[in-house]
Amino acid sequence: MAKGLHTLEISKRPPKTWAQTLNAIAFAVVFNFGCLMINLSQFAFLLPLRLLPFPWAQQWYGTGIRYSKGAFGTLLVLMCQWLAPTRLVVTFETEGPGAFTEEEVAKAVVRNKSGRVVGLNLPQKLVLIANHQVYVDWWYAWCLTYFMGTHRDVFIVLKKSLKWVPVVGWGMQFFNFIFLARSWAADRLYLVKRLSVLGSHTEKHDEPLTFLLYPEGTLVSKDTRPISKKYADKLGIPDMSHTLLPRSTGLLHSLRALGPRIPNLQLLDITVAYPGIPPMGFGQSWYTLRSVFFDRVPPPAVHVHIRGFDVAKDVPIGDVSKSKPDAIPNSTGLESEVPEKERETFDLWLRERWQEKDQFMARFHATGTLASEKESAKTIVIPLQVRSQSEILSAFCFFIPAAAGFVYSRLRGLTS
Repeated sequence: MAKGLHTLEISKRPPKTWAQTLNAIAFAVVFNFGCLMINLSQFAFLLPLRLLPFPWAQQWYGTGIRYSKGAFGTLLVLMCQWLAPTRLVVTFETEGPGAFTEEEVAKAVVRNKSGRVVGLNLPQKLVLIANHQVYVDWWYAWCLTYFMGTHRDVFIVLKKSLKWVPVVGWGMQFFNFIFLARSWAADRLYLVKRLSVLGSHTEKHDEPLTFLLYPEGTLVSKDTRPISKKYADKLGIPDMSHTLLPRSTGLLHSLRALGPRIPNLQLLDITVAYPGIPPMGFGQSWYTLRSVFFDRVPPPAVHVHIRGFDVAKDVPIGDVSKSKPDAIPNSTGLESEVPEKERETFDLWLRERWQEKDQFMARFHATGTLASEKESAKTIVIPLQVRSQSEILSAFCFFIPAAAGFVYSRLRGLTS
């Protein structure tokens, strides 16, 4: 693949080559095969467990679903490794809000014997927020959780229309993703209920959690840029230059639902930038799922700048002292109603974080890095590759049918 294609808008790139066509075929075959294997494992081996009225069956079902979700996360990394190679360039905030100490940064990096970064020691129970530039954002965010060790416990909010998409939609239902109608009046109580149950389950079973949310709600584009400007004018503040003004409502209710149930809940704020997109450019004109994986023009690197906040100490989510961690909210639940002053305080806090994020993006366009000069010296480069060859089998959910076959053979041996 010719170098520098990522700097050209997709519409201005040269005609596709045979190599790109073969890459597209390989991606379609391998990725769809992986998704199908995961989905078949869920239907054939896990769903029957869910239907059994025994505690051990429900426990095995939950373990199997987590494994299948981890298989999908591993598959995402493997697709990058085989068909759209890139790397994560990770930096940590060490000076401003959400800063990590130098000791925390040093402890965060896990290397193998050859010195390659294979893991990140970051909080295991968190809400992950990020700026939103391209539809491939979620793919790289999930790849990041693979190195954090939470790729089995990712939860995403999606449009309700995706729920019944064959294979992929069915798999996302098994993953317990949250499907919303994009109407806050209709979605508010449902979201709070789902997150309340999720938070209680996470704390009870001491499992990791990564709840992924994009506060901008949509991509930066020629259609959404004027909407952000109109919203900024309504608030009487300057609009962002490289991001959209964030909408705080969904994030605030999510944190208020999860916070009381997960006392050590963290908010991980990542800023993501892609080389090749010029200042004021719209990311979808340079990177799409099709151009990255079918045309094999991935970003040469995905830059990720990380900040961390303790939700209970650092984030003004308001008074949740009357919230009952074991209770499921109803239509009059405190979690679904936030006093106006508390909403305004949180909205201002989030807006300030996004203004800082906008400055990080401006720095990236000027210097090629999201970090300050001091922080850039501690840049961590993570190739998007699976940690071991054995994980290739995991990416195709091999071990669920293998385990089922082993149990079946043992049972047959006991009855023969």
